[in-house]
Amino acid sequence: MGTKGKVILVCAVVGLLLGGFVGYLYRPPAFLIGQLPFKAVITRGGSLQGLDQLYLSTARTSFNYLLSGGIIGMVLGTAAGFLLSKGKTADSGCK
Repeated sequence: MGTKGKVILVCAVVGLLLGGFVGYLYRPPAFLIGQLPFKAVITRGGSLQGLDQLYLSTARTSFNYLLSGGIIGMVLGTAAGFLLSKGKTADSGCK
């Protein structure tokens, strides 16, 4: 993997993490308790027990927001990495 590939990969991973974080922040609130904790979101409600299982659909929707944000962030990060590495070639530089 050349320098261009590494730049694109790093930008994609950073975009994935940032997009997932933004998706987590913008997840929908649950009725009466606000936003669900991270454990409930990341397990898509698998950690909910008892009456908390009423929030299962909210946990699944929250996970979908997190996943969608990560995918969108990765796509944008990959595009940014491609644009950043596009102008850099082995021949460029001062002579």
